Amino acid sequence: MSEQTVDRPVETLLRPLEDEREPRRRRFPFSPWHLVLLPVAVLMLVPLVWMLVTSVETLNETRHFPPILVPHHVRLGNYTEVLRNAPFARWFLNTLIVTVAVVVGHLFLCSLAGYAFARLKFFGRDVVFILVLATLMIPFQVIMIPTLLIVRKLGLIDTLGALILPNLGSAFGIFLLRQFFRTLPIELEEAARIDGASRLGVLFKIVIPLSGPALATLAVILFLWTWNDFLWPLVTIYNPNNMTLQLGLTTFQGTHQSSTQLLMAANVMSMVPILVLFFVAQRYFIRGIATTGLKG
Repeated sequence: MSEQTVDRPVETLLRPLEDEREPRRRRFPFSPWHLVLLPVAVLMLVPLVWMLVTSVETLNETRHFPPILVPHHVRLGNYTEVLRNAPFARWFLNTLIVTVAVVVGHLFLCSLAGYAFARLKFFGRDVVFILVLATLMIPFQVIMIPTLLIVRKLGLIDTLGALILPNLGSAFGIFLLRQFFRTLPIELEEAARIDGASRLGVLFKIVIPLSGPALATLAVILFLWTWNDFLWPLVTIYNPNNMTLQLGLTTFQGTHQSSTQLLMAANVMSMVPILVLFFVAQRYFIRGIATTGLKG
């Protein structure tokens, strides 16, 4: 063995062995879990693809067996026919108004309550917080009748206010934001307090700007819940002009039960805002779920 070989460092001698191992690693550019997740993802996408395909087919093609996966002619007129046969635009607007109002109200009120439980020290704070969490175990069907009586006393029956007012806050939103606020460094808030900022100033100028992932997570969850809510609108809304999208789709289904292509077109239009919101806020949604609740 030559002196040059002896003087070489061990890393240089082992480098050829590492180079031989690299091609073996490159044979698997993905995780083995992908072999399990990919079939599951395809299985979950099949109903969505079928609904989208059916929405652009003719009535005869929707009744064909076996089902036609590729329509002979893409019939986009099904969507315009839905808009002509039902006040779909009105239902869409009502749902959008209710959903935006509920989301904004939740973010504002739950931020105040969550920050109070996370940072303020007052008598019975932990007991009150436990009682708030205990309300999560009460099914909505139990409180539906008392809530309906309160809404009726306020004269909000058959109005959009009946859908907005009872849903402006929730124990889940308070818990989610409280847990996230406790993960933020308290030194930033103490520094702002020393500079003369009030509690509300600290909340809106320091805490809220740092809570984008948690707020986005709560906004997405509330948007899904409110947009797809059916039971409460069914109890409180009677006028077709005040119906939300899910309630209106049920009415539309009753009158167009045999027109499968129209029903699928209406469902596709109702899903578009949810899909757009999820893809836009997906990054914040994952960050919020990953970081919330790390600190008790």
